[in-house]
Amino acid sequence: MTATQEYSTGRVATYTEEYSASRAWIYSSIIWLAIGTSFALIAATEMVSPDFLGGISYLEFGRIRPIHVNSVTYFWLSMANIGAFYYIVPKLTGRPIWSEQLAKVSMWLWNIVGILMVLTLAAGFSQAREYAEMIWPLDIFVMIVLLLNALNILMTVYKRREKKLYVSIWYIMGSVVWLPMVYAIGNVIWSPFVGNPSEPNQNLFSGSLAGINDATWNWFYGHNILGLWFTTGGVALVYYLVPVITKTPIYSHLMSMIGFWSISLFYSMVGQHHILSTPTPGYLKLIATMGSIGMFIPVLTFLTNIWMTMRGNWGRIYASLPLKFVLVGTVFYFITCVQGPFQAVQSFNRLIHFTNWIVGHAHLALLGTMTTWAMGAIYYIIPVTLKRRIYSPGLAEIQFWMVVSGFLLIMISLQVVGLIQGAEWLRGEPVYKTVQDLKPYFAVRAIGGSMVVVSAYIQAYNIYKTVRSGPRIQTQMEQSLAEVGG
Repeated sequence: MTATQEYSTGRVATYTEEYSASRAWIYSSIIWLAIGTSFALIAATEMVSPDFLGGISYLEFGRIRPIHVNSVTYFWLSMANIGAFYYIVPKLTGRPIWSEQLAKVSMWLWNIVGILMVLTLAAGFSQAREYAEMIWPLDIFVMIVLLLNALNILMTVYKRREKKLYVSIWYIMGSVVWLPMVYAIGNVIWSPFVGNPSEPNQNLFSGSLAGINDATWNWFYGHNILGLWFTTGGVALVYYLVPVITKTPIYSHLMSMIGFWSISLFYSMVGQHHILSTPTPGYLKLIATMGSIGMFIPVLTFLTNIWMTMRGNWGRIYASLPLKFVLVGTVFYFITCVQGPFQAVQSFNRLIHFTNWIVGHAHLALLGTMTTWAMGAIYYIIPVTLKRRIYSPGLAEIQFWMVVSGFLLIMISLQVVGLIQGAEWLRGEPVYKTVQDLKPYFAVRAIGGSMVVVSAYIQAYNIYKTVRSGPRIQTQMEQSLAEVGG
């Protein structure tokens, strides 16, 4: 009896059951979303009421924020994307994943790193780099897991039965190859911090980066981790889900390849646009501005391709929950990528530099776009691989509206705050005088954050109940309905 047969008869699945690793990564990601957003709500509340938790050191804003950021980026989005990769790659290559066991071992290692991340950051140990706060040697453990995942996925592609490479495979291969390189560079893993909170600038090895050089290095990493991991990984999901749910071939394979190669070219150039108002070399600023404008090419080719694939299929958005998440995410992606080039214009950058506008823009990308794509993938993959219907479509619908509404409150309030901050700073107002003007907007942000937290727990409950007691799919028609999210 095969592992799949064992599962279908209700027996405990074996460690090598097909797609079991995919589900394991996704289950972990769902838990981390609940954890990460809970930390975010604490941080948002502290922005309104700084004495909220009475000065408990390990729950101070300066420690909670990096825990939130790392939880939702590396342990929610990254794990959800990797879980989806472990489903999509076998489907598009005609081969089971190279090693289900290796995929599950790497999943457990990744979760251990996540637990250590929370403990070390709460204790005050940090590298003090944006999106790269985890200390050495956690960086080394992260690199090990990234390389194991890359090996597993690339070996599956290498041994594929289907010789043609669909666009999702290109994006997935690019993502798993680029991420270890970008992570190693951004975390400067060859020059680790000792990790003493009282002496944060002490290093084990000499020659470490410092000052403006470190900022330049960090933002090369900060934008590439978004562009060459989260964006490419999310685009891979969309390119798979939209055609398979609508049962419509992708509009243009050539257009998808133009998008892939142009994103690999332009995204690696744009990191410097986060620090245009700093004393960094002018040529780097020029390259960043040119790359930001060039990003219109991969963005427009991708969105045109997806929206043209949807011709005649727009009505399906009412019947398919995964499709609803994915297509709303494409709208937010369009807004993200219109904002990006404008933020690279020096005059506008001067207004928003170092303000909460940038925080709102980050939420637009990682919450409004990538998170909705990942949620759509989860609501597609879990029912199909378990051969069960979603436990409560109504709860899933509530989750959709709560996460979208909560996100909009967060983004809009933060970007309004950013414009107020920028205008007052340009008038010469000191920072402390602007704080009182911002409190109402931070309260709105906290309300939006609470809605996202509730949506995360709704998702966790709904998926748990689907796994435990979701209605079983008995017929081919029911399977087809599950595959389109009906």
